[in-house]
Amino acid sequence: MKSFAVIRAEDPNKVKIALHDLEHYGSMKFGSNPKRIEPNYADQLLVSVSGVPLKTKCNSAALVELDTNAGAAISKLRKIHPPAHVVIVSPRHDAFEELLESSELYPEFDRTFDI
Repeated sequence: MKSFAVIRAEDPNKVKIALHDLEHYGSMKFGSNPKRIEPNYADQLLVSVSGVPLKTKCNSAALVELDTNAGAAISKLRKIHPPAHVVIVSPRHDAFEELLESSELYPEFDRTFDI
């Protein structure tokens, strides 16, 4: 079953590196292109999924649909340690249906690096 990854970081380059790490080192398959989401929304998703209060706000965030089930994604994530906070949203979370319905509405996340 599909899941979503919400990537939160202090700057866009860390989000880009984390997306790269998920694909290449975590061997996760993306079901769609990563989408740019508002940092405040990513923070709300973190609180909703984890059930703990927010410690620090992020400045950049992305959402990507994974063709990897949530359990496997979490296992792989623990092994790669990306430079951003990654939250896996599975169908058992209340936010999953909302993300499923609205994910296509978000603009694509620009994955090119500024040199």
